[in-house]
Amino acid sequence: MRTIKIKAIKCADYKDLQREYENPIEHTCDIKEGDEWEWTGGERPEGLCGEAWYTLRPFAEKLLQGEGHFYGNWMKDPYSAMLSCNDGFRPVSFLITMKETT
Repeated sequence: MRTIKIKAIKCADYKDLQREYENPIEHTCDIKEGDEWEWTGGERPEGLCGEAWYTLRPFAEKLLQGEGHFYGNWMKDPYSAMLSCNDGFRPVSFLITMKETT
């Protein structure tokens, strides 16, 4: 059985862009560096932002099927991907990896 591990590696926060372009909002992302989830298929992992999942899911699905080697082998581990959510004001970089379990 395969399990996909998702880990928040880096959280950025661009205050200058927020001041210049973003409308004031009360609540933003709750994800912190080091947060982890495991996924074996189906629904979005609990606690993972829906917008982040929208970006991560196609890669997670391919890894779950045993595929890898994304973008011409740009990752040292071919069964992994470093991806970011779509929030240009406070993007989170995620490492997703496939692990085989018995």
